[in-house]
Amino acid sequence: MSLQPRLDDLLELRHQAHTLGLASHHRVNSSFSGLYASVFRGQGLNFEEVREYREGDDIRNMDWKVTARTGKAHLKVFREERERSVILCVDKGPHMNFGTRKTFKSVQAAHAAALLGWAANSLHDRVGGLLFGGDGRDNIYFRPTKDRRALWQLLKAMTTDEVQHDASKPELLGDIMRQAARGIGTGGLVFVIADFNREHQGLMQGLAQLRQRHAVVLVPVDDPADHDLPDMGDVMFRAPDGELLTVNTADADGRDAYRQAWQQRRNNLVQLANGSGCALIPVDTGADVHATLMRGLERRLRMRSFL
Repeated sequence: MSLQPRLDDLLELRHQAHTLGLASHHRVNSSFSGLYASVFRGQGLNFEEVREYREGDDIRNMDWKVTARTGKAHLKVFREERERSVILCVDKGPHMNFGTRKTFKSVQAAHAAALLGWAANSLHDRVGGLLFGGDGRDNIYFRPTKDRRALWQLLKAMTTDEVQHDASKPELLGDIMRQAARGIGTGGLVFVIADFNREHQGLMQGLAQLRQRHAVVLVPVDDPADHDLPDMGDVMFRAPDGELLTVNTADADGRDAYRQAWQQRRNNLVQLANGSGCALIPVDTGADVHATLMRGLERRLRMRSFL
């Protein structure tokens, strides 16, 4: 397995995103862009303002928070959506160079970003991105463009090791997201494709601020070994600071505690996403990324139908 994705593979995913073909698998894959549009473009509308409810208004657009605060029924008003800016924030830190099944997290993250980028491009959205992996000084930003220039540059950059990482400095994901959304106005769509199996400083505050102006989708990239520690006997691990630690992976209680710790972190992330109004679509290194994103979009679409 290669730590870096191949550019040809990322370009080929364009067909899985939106190209109709004669082969049966192309006909199935072509539904991705349509599903993406249904979830993230909705009725083709952008939020404009909140006003008091008038007789005959669609109650599905009620703003219940403002209604509760003022004591009077208020409604969200939308205008026709022409285009939007889509930002793909992709984690390029060294922790992404990990995988125990089909591929590495770094490769799976690139494939997810490529599929989402091609889907957005097919809808004539402006697509850009941000590659991050350190304290923010070496992040690579691609300003969204309507043509494929920024998307092409992003895909190409994901096949290299240009992002530097200083493990001694904290990764402020909140700051990274604010940097990604800078200069794209309002009504943007920000995807954060990253390893969320770790503590991220400023994530809650960053999401709260970002959601005031943009839609946000969190795409955790997981590996089975993140939540199920394999039985390999005594294994020596090296921490980022160089400290060596020997772990008895055969200990059943230890493996159970490891699994519970992961589940607690994931529960916290789910609660944070739900509380912030963000979509959450996990992607596993051992699964087909296209099928996983399809299921995530379908689940999101079903949830919206009940709102």
